[in-house]
Amino acid sequence: MNARFVTRVRVVTAICVVASVVIVGKLYFLQIVHGEEYARRADSQSVELQNPLLNRGNIFLTTHDGQLLAAATLQDVASSTDHQRYYPGGSLAAQTIGFVAYNNDNEQKGRYGLERYYEETLARAGTDSYANFFVELFGGFIGGTGAQAGQGDLITTLEPSVQSELERTLLAYETQWHPALAGGIIMDPKTGEIRAMALSPTFDLNHFNEIKEPGVLSNQLVQSVYEMGSIIKPLTLAAGLDSGAITEATTYNDTGCIELDQKKICNFDLKARGVIPMQEILSQSLNVGASFVATKMGPETMRDYFLNHYKLGSETGIDLPSEIHGLVQNLQSPRAVEYDTAAFGQGIAITPIETVRALAALGNGGLLVSPHLVKSVRYDTGVERTLSWGEGEQVLKPETSTTISRMLTAVVDTKLADGKLKMQHYSLAAKTGTAQIANPAGGGYYPDKYLHSFFGYFPSYDPKFIVFLYAVEPKGAPFAAQTWAAPFGAMVKFLINYYQVPPDR
Repeated sequence: MNARFVTRVRVVTAICVVASVVIVGKLYFLQIVHGEEYARRADSQSVELQNPLLNRGNIFLTTHDGQLLAAATLQDVASSTDHQRYYPGGSLAAQTIGFVAYNNDNEQKGRYGLERYYEETLARAGTDSYANFFVELFGGFIGGTGAQAGQGDLITTLEPSVQSELERTLLAYETQWHPALAGGIIMDPKTGEIRAMALSPTFDLNHFNEIKEPGVLSNQLVQSVYEMGSIIKPLTLAAGLDSGAITEATTYNDTGCIELDQKKICNFDLKARGVIPMQEILSQSLNVGASFVATKMGPETMRDYFLNHYKLGSETGIDLPSEIHGLVQNLQSPRAVEYDTAAFGQGIAITPIETVRALAALGNGGLLVSPHLVKSVRYDTGVERTLSWGEGEQVLKPETSTTISRMLTAVVDTKLADGKLKMQHYSLAAKTGTAQIANPAGGGYYPDKYLHSFFGYFPSYDPKFIVFLYAVEPKGAPFAAQTWAAPFGAMVKFLINYYQVPPDR
């Protein structure tokens, strides 16, 4: 009997000690960590405010060594009774971060970007200080993490120095080639973590109300579709290799032009190459060769790979608002010519983020990963939860990934920019794309307007980064290799030096 009593006393004592530790921890968090915030709330109840008190979680960028840098936070204005949203980086990652503005109900809410997508996580109620204090204090006993567990700070995968370098690259490109729009994405192809995402022109988040052209506020990397041109050819060849329709040693007779369904398909220079292997389709960017691979696969197989493996025409699920899906209706057509043109990136229009997701599978062993920007949420309770984005779906055989990577590496080493991008100690896999831009008014394509795209990943057989760049209607050069090769090469060297990527050659 005495032994049982002693045991019960010990259990009760242990419970009391644990409860005391939890309460003390909560008090520390509320009074020290969030003490300034509660002081503001208390003051706001004795001062009549013109607008509701803004209370909102932070958005952080993550440096390559794990340090956090604020991209969106709160700044005091007027007194200790009011504060506003402040973006320390100004225009840094503007279309991706988004901003806070008043809506029709006179409430400040996230508009565009992460601010909007994660509104429920970032927004905090600020009306009753004392009620919220006790809810947060004892919330740990209700449902584990408490009533406020869904509210907190966002920890993103965006790397500030990489983001800045990408934006400098786009600005320099805009200065030299004067496109209507230029953009880029840098991603870890194995995990889908986005290190940088940028558009030019851009804007200052702290002065968004000065923007005269509303279109600049939108993120065209997820909200617009484009016919991407020849960067789609590697996807076509990978599908052909993976399905067994072709091998690396397969040859075909390149006649320069072919006619299909009363439509003419030609190489960019109209020239025939004779009997050549598959490598030359990529090295010389031959439309007739891509058409050959599409024909060898047949409509059903090609449709399966493009729509079900690469998931072109499907949203990626990236954590940004208003993502749209690609326009790939031509891949449901009974006409063979639609598949042949899609094989070299015309006739189907997809978003840049869809494009990056598909191209990453070429180098990462054949996995279709989930592109994303937020890796964890640090809740107001002090708990940080890592978000799960999955490991990716196997859509190509690993050996197919190795083969197409070898072929794309040969493109860089022997042909692309006359071999100027080849690096002695690093392997690069890359391809350019020059696409005609469709004329929505009269059908067909503009004779003098093009989209220039460029993608590459490195090291070729164990890639740490995939880099995607594109520009709408650049002026002064007809081909993407002329406008994007140098910026791509410079970006690769920056990433190698910044992350100290070890050589693989």
